[in-house]
Amino acid sequence: MPAAGNVVEEDVETFAFQAEIAQLMSLIINTFYSNKEIFLRELISNSSDALDKIRYESLTDPTKLESCKDLKIEVRPDVLARTLTLIDTGVGMTKADLINNLGTIAKSGYQGFHGGSASWSRHLHDRSVWSGGSFTVKVDSGESIGRGTRVILYLKEDMTEYCEDKRVKEVVKKHSQFIGYPITLFVEKTREKEVDLEAGEEEVDKDAAEDKDKPKIEDVGSDEDEDTKESKNKRKKKVKEKYIDVEELNKTKPIWTRNPDDITNEEYGEFYKSLTNDWEDHLAVKHFSVEGQLEVFIMDNCDELIPEYLNFIKGVVDSEDLP
Repeated sequence: MPAAGNVVEEDVETFAFQAEIAQLMSLIINTFYSNKEIFLRELISNSSDALDKIRYESLTDPTKLESCKDLKIEVRPDVLARTLTLIDTGVGMTKADLINNLGTIAKSGYQGFHGGSASWSRHLHDRSVWSGGSFTVKVDSGESIGRGTRVILYLKEDMTEYCEDKRVKEVVKKHSQFIGYPITLFVEKTREKEVDLEAGEEEVDKDAAEDKDKPKIEDVGSDEDEDTKESKNKRKKKVKEKYIDVEELNKTKPIWTRNPDDITNEEYGEFYKSLTNDWEDHLAVKHFSVEGQLEVFIMDNCDELIPEYLNFIKGVVDSEDLP
């Protein structure tokens, strides 16, 4: 465990980073993570890994999906609160997982992209919450998220662009569009709708005010009954209402499942960069499919497919017959 010590108070445990760890994390954050948008890619990647794990565990124990059968990732920006929240229905973490894994450089370096964070995680019946730089772990008594993890990022003033749906869409398209689970964006929007005026309520209508001195023409030849006339003449007003707009951001069909003849070199380039995190363009592409009674699955260390001296090549092997 990377902590130098801990304080326990009313089922709350606070862990302090070792000074060397804290200094090294600060160095890595400020030196290597200059491209700030990467934090969102890394968090979505973590969620995807958690979803992979629960799906794998469900193969031998289907009951593990009973609490939530949908495997998904939600992104919820809040401009007023200056937060960006990510929720997944993955495997979650136990209290022991949180204590052992938080604070390690590889797993919590993303904290440097924001002012602070709070996270709820649920693994089966174990609900825990952690927050802060020197992290605190306690039992979660708040709103249940079912299974999975909720990460709330409290953004610095110079990072508020990541509360804007346009910016989030841009980053997800650039880095995460080939994630195998649906990524949905929740955005609060405002729209106008017409409602009936209440009794005694006056309508503010500029056009009506301008036309008040114009002569009125009364239709005396109408055979409509009084109820119909009253319904048509009932005054309306426009009010603004808030609603949540939900949009799936990664509807693109995985590139390896499409016909190679229909894929442009630019699409291969985008996929290569999202797969490898390489900033350079790819050199060449080999896209093929092997069909039979069963589609074969190739293990990672198959020398027959790629010899060791070609281990710099990146790619994806997928099989419809295996999850």
